[in-house]
Amino acid sequence: MPVERLQRSLARAGFGSRRVCEELIAAGRVEINGRVATLGDRLDPAMDHVRVDGSKVNVNPELRTFALHKPRGVTTTMRDPHAERDLSGFLPKGVHLFPVGRLDRDTEGLLLLTNDGGLANRLTHPRYEVPKTYVARLKKPIAAGDLERLARGVELEDGPTAPAQVKRRRDREIEIVLREGRNRQVRRMFEAVGNEVVALRRVGFGPLRLGGLAEGSARRLSDREVGALRRSAELDAP
Repeated sequence: MPVERLQRSLARAGFGSRRVCEELIAAGRVEINGRVATLGDRLDPAMDHVRVDGSKVNVNPELRTFALHKPRGVTTTMRDPHAERDLSGFLPKGVHLFPVGRLDRDTEGLLLLTNDGGLANRLTHPRYEVPKTYVARLKKPIAAGDLERLARGVELEDGPTAPAQVKRRRDREIEIVLREGRNRQVRRMFEAVGNEVVALRRVGFGPLRLGGLAEGSARRLSDREVGALRRSAELDAP
């Protein structure tokens, strides 16, 4: 990738016009490879490390991360001839991406897609306990005591679950935040207390929220959002 002026890289990363980016540099708020940048500095966006106000900035235009509202019934694979529906029809054109973790076929909601292997690895590694937030609709009402059991952890066939945050939203609608990622874990946890999940949606991944993203739609994350994800996984903390 060719060397370019620092303000051009910052402008492409979403920090405003080149004039605004020049003002950031002149104010001493930008660093390149650990030193305070000055006007006229140039960099290789694929190799050099840039921070603004202490936070890592992705200036490499080849690294991209998207949020997808995965519909129910879609298998979390890029292309699968055996699946009724895979991710291939929902991806932006001309960008090679892969999913960060998985959502099972019958679960809808927030799925991250990226070509940043380091970020994907950290977000899914159990050591970093990046929280995932789900909303489960249940077959029948659930007692307060069962919610307390879920919060403390329940015994599954592959061992006890870690403590979770559990909140009742409605009589049969429960929000649950997990910091581990076992196969079909939310469904199995409710089965362990004698209930059944009839619909499941992931609404949060670390600091990122599904928000109003339409089902089946994808959007590229802003540099600020990617930075927040990186910090949640203990990457590039200020």
